Amino acid sequence: MIDNSMTPGMIFLSASLINNIILMQFLGLCSFFGVSTNIKNSASMGLAVTFVAVMAGVVSWAVYHLVLVPFQITFLRTAVFVLTIASLVQLEEMFIKKYVPPLYSAMGIYLPLITTNCAILAVAFLNIDYSLSLLNTVVHSFAVAFGYVIAIVLFAGLREHLVLAPVPKSLRGYPLAFFLASLMSLAFMGFKGLFGL
Repeated sequence: MIDNSMTPGMIFLSASLINNIILMQFLGLCSFFGVSTNIKNSASMGLAVTFVAVMAGVVSWAVYHLVLVPFQITFLRTAVFVLTIASLVQLEEMFIKKYVPPLYSAMGIYLPLITTNCAILAVAFLNIDYSLSLLNTVVHSFAVAFGYVIAIVLFAGLREHLVLAPVPKSLRGYPLAFFLASLMSLAFMGFKGLFGL
C-alpha cells in the first residue's frame, strides 16, 4: 500500500518494481502482448505510455481536487478521468503522426488503445485512492509508467531471442509469450518485501 507517509523514493520503488502494473497487478496487458515483438516498438510504446500516464495523473489529480471535490461531484470521476486520458492520447497521436510517421505506423492500432489502457486509468484512480499529494502523484505516475517500460522492454528482448529458439510449432507465438510473461511475473515477485514494502 502506498501513502503520503512514504518518501518519493520508496513510492518510486514500490510502484515500479514491487507493485509493477503489468507483472504484479496484470493491468495494461493488451499493449504488453501486442507491441512487444521488438525492443524498438516496445520502448516507443513505453515512452508514449509514460507521457500519457504522468500527464493523466497530474491533470486527473487537479480536476479531482479542484473541481470534483469542491462541487461534491466525485461520482463523475470515472467519466472525467476517461475524458482526460482520451484527450491526452489524441494530442499525442497527432504529434507522433506529424513528427514521427514511422513510429506512428509501427504502433498501429496500439497507440489509440492507450486511451483504453487500464494501466493508465489505474494510475489516475490509484493517485486519488492513495490520497497522494501532487508531488507524490507525479512520482507515482512516473514510477508506474517506468515499471511498464521495464516490463515491456525486457519482455520484448526475451521474445526477440526466442524467435531463434528451437520451440515446437504449437508453442510459438502467444502460447510461448504467455508462458514467458508468467515466468517474468514470478521473477518480479522476488521484489516483495524489498525495504519492508
